[in-house]
Amino acid sequence: MTHIDLATWLQAEVPAGWFQAPPRAEVDPDEIVVVGALPGRPGVPLRQLVESFREETRQARMGIAQKAELRFGHRLSWAVAVGGERFDFTSLATPVMTRLRMRERQVLDTLVEASVARSRSEALAWCVKLVAEHEADWIGELREALVKVNELRTSGPRTRQRVRSRRPVPDAEASR
Repeated sequence: MTHIDLATWLQAEVPAGWFQAPPRAEVDPDEIVVVGALPGRPGVPLRQLVESFREETRQARMGIAQKAELRFGHRLSWAVAVGGERFDFTSLATPVMTRLRMRERQVLDTLVEASVARSRSEALAWCVKLVAEHEADWIGELREALVKVNELRTSGPRTRQRVRSRRPVPDAEASR
């Protein structure tokens, strides 16, 4: 697949009235993200424009995505740009990289390609380690705040069924 083939194919498949200009495609080893520019409308909130477009075009976008996957062997996702903001619709999440968007995966891919890391998993671990090292004070403050939240939650009114935290709150002193 070349970018020219993909761009030509998208121009033929994407309905003419959807975007202000031909959509652009961002490609990585896992997916293709089609990004189209929506025209803004004075007085209409951006989220409302985006949600309206998303709902009105859902079936057609799904059909285009299925055709693209068959033709190019990549999953296809959608995003729109309007008012200087970008809104990503559902995108592919690979198991080890759950919930990372293409731009985030590209950071990891760059680290792998530059031999900083051997895999995306290792690159992600490297990023987390850097944040932990360079933002240790901030992380420590967050942990202390979580301990306080847990104390307040525990001392709160007793109910028949207490809502539990999804994760145990780390001990602020033990984690330093």
